[in-house]
Amino acid sequence: MISLPAGTRIWIAAGVTDMRCGFQGLAAKVQTALGENPLGGNVYIFRGRRGDLVKILWASEDGIWLLAKRLERGRFIWPKADGGKVHLSSAQLAMLLEGIDWRQPRRTAALSML
Repeated sequence: MISLPAGTRIWIAAGVTDMRCGFQGLAAKVQTALGENPLGGNVYIFRGRRGDLVKILWASEDGIWLLAKRLERGRFIWPKADGGKVHLSSAQLAMLLEGIDWRQPRRTAALSML
């Protein structure tokens, strides 16, 4: 995984996005639907209708990144809202990209004191 600079904010674009969009189309969605600057250094994540594909748009100091991931099995967990944006932490992003439910992660065992 590419490490993001400290202070980078991560946003999910709620709702469904046409996955045929590339750099310009997703940047336009960031501006119009989310009211944000796509070149501001934040990360924006979009999901397709079937839920097995996400695209990530991120502007770094030297250019714009467009990353895509498709799950072979399962679906990416997404907010129920039809529009708007949801903020994620770096840990939640890592869980989302692995197909884990990032909304309410739970430890599998209680921590014990030694």
